[in-house]
This record gives sequence, C-alpha cells and structure tokens, in this order.
Amino acid sequence: MAAALQGHQVHPEGRAWKKHFPAGDLWVFGYGSLIWKPPPHFDQRVPGYINGYVRRFWQASSDHRGTLEKPGRVVTVIERAFWETLDDPLATLESESASIGKVWGAAYHIPASHAEEVHDYLDEREINGYTAHFTPFHAISPVATSTVAKVPEADADAATPITCMVYIGQPTNPQFLREHEERDAEQVAQVISDSQGKSGKNTEYLYLLEKALEGIGLGTADVHVTDLVKRVKAIKADDQPEAEEQEAARDVRKYLALAGDSVHGDKIE
Repeated sequence: MAAALQGHQVHPEGRAWKKHFPAGDLWVFGYGSLIWKPPPHFDQRVPGYINGYVRRFWQASSDHRGTLEKPGRVVTVIERAFWETLDDPLATLESESASIGKVWGAAYHIPASHAEEVHDYLDEREINGYTAHFTPFHAISPVATSTVAKVPEADADAATPITCMVYIGQPTNPQFLREHEERDAEQVAQVISDSQGKSGKNTEYLYLLEKALEGIGLGTADVHVTDLVKRVKAIKADDQPEAEEQEAARDVRKYLALAGDSVHGDKIE
C-alpha cells in the first residue's frame, strides 16, 4: 500500500489523528453513507474527490446492512495500483471513465470544539472493518480558507488539496471479500438484494449511494454503482425496485435538507 496513507486502528496511540490536524479541527471525506448521512456538528460540506482509488461493494456488512449470519455488502475504496492486480470484469469500463482514478464524494469540516466527539462517533460508526487513513482531497467548489489546515494565504484556495481523514476497509481487514467468487458483480447484486441489517435494507444503501452521487453534480454514479443498480433491479423485478429508487432520491433530499444552511456547494435535484 502507498506509504502516503497512514492507517490506524481505533485510537492505537491515543489521539494520533491530531498530528494531521494541528489546529484541532477535522476534515472527513465520505464516499459511502457519509455522503447522504453526514457526521454531526459539521459547518461546511464540500463535494470533490480523492485520487488513486476505486470504489467497490467489496466489504461485508454484518451490522448496518446485514447480520452475522447473513452479511450484506457496503463500499470501501481500494488503491488503484492494487485493484489493477485483481480480476475485475468492470476494469475496461473503469479505464474508459473520464474520472479515471477518482473517487467522488463529500468532505466535511468539523470545528475544533467538536472534533474529538465526531472522531469518536465515526470510530464507532465505522468500526466493522474500517480504519482511519489520511489522504489529499480535491474540492470542486470554494472552501472557506480559514478551515484549510493553516496553509500560507497564497496557497489557500480551492485548488489546494485538503488533508482529509477517510475510513477505508483495507484488503487485509476480515470483512473484505477475498474470494474472487464473492466479488463477482452478479453475486454481489444477489447478496444486496437479499440482505438487511439494523440500518435497513441493503438495496436502500445501494440506491441512496446512487442518488447521492448523482446529486454531487456529475449527474451519474460511477460505473460499478450503476452496474449494480441495474443488476439488482433485474433480480427484484417483481418487488418494485423503481419505487425503492425513487424513495431513495427523496430520502437523500431529506437528509441533506436537515443540514440546512450548513450545506455548501451542491444540491440534490
């Protein structure tokens, strides 16, 4: 794995994350449920991307979208260099994408007054196989310069990458789908169509992610997500998947509306 990424388990060295955010505030990047279900206490939400990764539903979920007996499937991001060593049927489509190597999502700024509380909240929320890493985030809308890690004024603009904390299910974690058969797109779609956990149906998670990514401003989700949506709809043809998808669109609008004036830079249509 790239040396630039410094992962850690939950609090292995106390508050190790503070060395990345010396001012005490915190930037968090979300590429999954954090896009439509923001962390508490954020004062700025900015759409954008991280480079050098691929988003995949290759992480098992035995809590939020599945059970211990019947795990569901949720997203993680995989370093592109490692992903290229894996046999992925969508590799050709991914390589043809205009956003090759980019994973789109939303970053949240947490003021120092709430950073420790939110960090603890996220450690608990993402405890099922995810660890915290730190990587540059590229914003596609203006960012308040007062929140950009105290860089020199000349460099404090929207083009300057922002260090963000991001939770990643590494291929070494026990929830990662190690077997090629488990990562097969049709198999993943089948599991998603059948699974449910304490946070709801696995299909809801998929549709919410699809709609949240559409709302970032690109007009579409990435090829892996759209491919899975198509497959799940085919599997659940008799269960009104269109209605579930429309409900997901409404829910994304509702979740983001709850943030009120704190949401900047994007909207869900």
